[in-house]
Amino acid sequence: MIVIVDERRPIVNRYAALFAQEGVSITGLSSGDFKEWMLSVPETDLLAIEAFLLGDCDNPLELSEEIRKRISIPILAISEDHSLKQILELFHLGVDDVLRKPIYVREILARIAAICRRMDTDSYSIKKTLKDGPIRVFNDGRDPEVNGRMLLLPRRERRILEYLVNNRDKRMSKTQIFSAVYGLFNEGVEENVVESHISKLRKKLKNLLGYDVIDSKRFLGYKLVFKD
Repeated sequence: MIVIVDERRPIVNRYAALFAQEGVSITGLSSGDFKEWMLSVPETDLLAIEAFLLGDCDNPLELSEEIRKRISIPILAISEDHSLKQILELFHLGVDDVLRKPIYVREILARIAAICRRMDTDSYSIKKTLKDGPIRVFNDGRDPEVNGRMLLLPRRERRILEYLVNNRDKRMSKTQIFSAVYGLFNEGVEENVVESHISKLRKKLKNLLGYDVIDSKRFLGYKLVFKD
């Protein structure tokens, strides 16, 4: 899930539609609502967020500082001013990258992944971070690889697998997975849909690996577990 801070609701809705095409949920907040939300949002909800996008918002410096107090994840600014002065000012305010229109969702996802690598939080490749691990995800719209072969997945299943890989050392609850895939404030979808997606994903991975790689524990959640 990505959180965008922007005062223009029609623009937020447009971004949400574009990201939804890639299976990525967007939560949009105004500057005032965002500040209030950051003061009370629990850590479990923060774990569902992949990045923050700052659009047309008040005091981006203050917003960046509030984010950094709680969590270290990418902050990107969307600038409609192409001047060097404006871009340098945004970097000075603490953002990790500046995006200029036109906006391409896959480019944004790739930039987020690149920032995470620079922040030394790159968990996008099981092969790289777990010796002999068979799954690799890209977080940029591409389908994952299992044992070096591409696995074509519906976007929701792909996002769930990416989320489990990115949090490979943690057991993630159904609520956390739902928030990451559908957004924190989505009341139009039942949380139990996660179980259906994971059931389908589990069967596909088991067919390729020969064993069940998704370990589930009641009340605790899900975690990827590989055989030696």
